[in-house]
Amino acid sequence: MTTARASDRRRHDRGPDAAIEAEIHAEGMVVAGLDEVGRGAWAGPVTVGAAILDLAAVPAGLRDSKQLRPERRQVLDRSLRAGAEVATGEVAHTELDRVGLAAALRLAAARAVAALPRRPDVVLIDGSVDLLDGAGYRTRLLVGGDDRSCSIAAASIVAKVHRDAWMIDQDPAHRPYGFAANKGYPSPQHRAALAEHGPCDLHRRSWQPIRDLLAPRQLDLDGLERATAPS
Repeated sequence: MTTARASDRRRHDRGPDAAIEAEIHAEGMVVAGLDEVGRGAWAGPVTVGAAILDLAAVPAGLRDSKQLRPERRQVLDRSLRAGAEVATGEVAHTELDRVGLAAALRLAAARAVAALPRRPDVVLIDGSVDLLDGAGYRTRLLVGGDDRSCSIAAASIVAKVHRDAWMIDQDPAHRPYGFAANKGYPSPQHRAALAEHGPCDLHRRSWQPIRDLLAPRQLDLDGLERATAPS
């Protein structure tokens, strides 16, 4: 294993820290972390979380939300909402279908940062794409940021807990799709329900798997209309 890879593994095992935030704070600036969830889902919104932490009171155990059990995410989310400045921004599936994924993520990011109690001087963004490009914020991109920055990890937790709760709330009205369990992602149950029932009102019509399902159904409807039309 190379030195760089070994260093990355050690950092991953330790979890994120506040080193980058402390460096920015030392310059007298407010820093926020930003992360998104829902990018790969077939149903429901994309959600972006934003978080400004008190570096003297960072909750123990912050991690990328995907590395945490749901119960632990809930505990950390409550702690963050009580002791940090957090917000979420969202783009519904219908709006996403109109504008596309890239624009939807930018919109959700701008909404999340704008909803914070105060404007950050610097925003740390997980990944290599500046979701706030053109929005008037100074940004810093961090590949693997949710393993490196506690602010980004906090943002990922807030975003995931918020979006998961919304998808769970939708489950009773969309029971076959299993949204309480899969949160709109393509699980076996979700795929089977789509094959049997077709898409529901929460599905992203612009997604290729959903479009592929809709096409033959539309052909069947067109054929039925032609067959029943008066001559």
